[in-house]
Amino acid sequence: MKNLTAILYLTLALFILSACGDYEKGAAAYKEGNHATALNVFQPLAENKGFLSLFYSKEDVINAQFNLGVMYEIGQGVPQDDKTAVKWYRLAAEQGHAGAQSNLKILQEKIAEQQPSPTVTAEKPPTPPSGDFQKGIAAYESGDYATALREWKPLAEQGNADAQVHLGGMYTLGKGVPKDYKTAVKWYSLAAEQGHSNAQYNLGWMYRQGRGVPQNDKTAVKWYRLAAEQGHADAQSNLGAMYALKQGVVQDNIYAHMWGHLGASNGNETGGKVRDFVEKKMTPADISTAQKLARECVRKKYKGC
Repeated sequence: MKNLTAILYLTLALFILSACGDYEKGAAAYKEGNHATALNVFQPLAENKGFLSLFYSKEDVINAQFNLGVMYEIGQGVPQDDKTAVKWYRLAAEQGHAGAQSNLKILQEKIAEQQPSPTVTAEKPPTPPSGDFQKGIAAYESGDYATALREWKPLAEQGNADAQVHLGGMYTLGKGVPKDYKTAVKWYSLAAEQGHSNAQYNLGWMYRQGRGVPQNDKTAVKWYRLAAEQGHADAQSNLGAMYALKQGVVQDNIYAHMWGHLGASNGNETGGKVRDFVEKKMTPADISTAQKLARECVRKKYKGC
């Protein structure tokens, strides 16, 4: 009987420990784009009911409520539903979650604006998705990420490359949305394919770090080069570093020096460090060649260097 009791206690303890770690499981699933699993984890945490709720941390419950609000507002893993989003935002906001408080205010204003006027008798045609990019910039810089998201998302969905890059940045940093590298890569890719140099640089960085995509130096070099050919200083410096470190390309101090120097000339300090690092290993003739290539590259406007 004592053995049976011990087994029951052990089983219960393990069950409780498993439940207490659920939020991280849900967050990981969300980052991977597995919204169904994230929903299954966040829902019971957010509801905070039953015996196991005794063992949930308050922070996990509040974060789960906020994340559910985001999922319902955007329509990730669930049908888009502003009213349900308001419900979850309000629960988190009432417990002091700053992001939920901001999102709740903005969403309630949006819903109020959508209410039909009592003087209107004829139904108006639906308004096509739209947004104000500069309004999103101002909101983001002031820390109002909910408004920034609301302004940029419809623009990004319509193919606006600037909005796509900024939306990717929000998902990379977790500003106003849960951090989600896969979704960030999605938006960077859409903008990069349109030739946006910042998107190409960011996509190169994601491949270099293995964030949201399998780590791949060759693909990182591809995107760095496309951005570098548009005069992107950070991309030029990083491309130089890839040549210096033999990452995704054949090691070549001359091209490392050239790209590092170009990046430094365009304002990136790391480029100067790359140039100085490889210069110590180069002959005077090699340095002269690198400098000549850099001058030619500028004349060619960085194309085909």
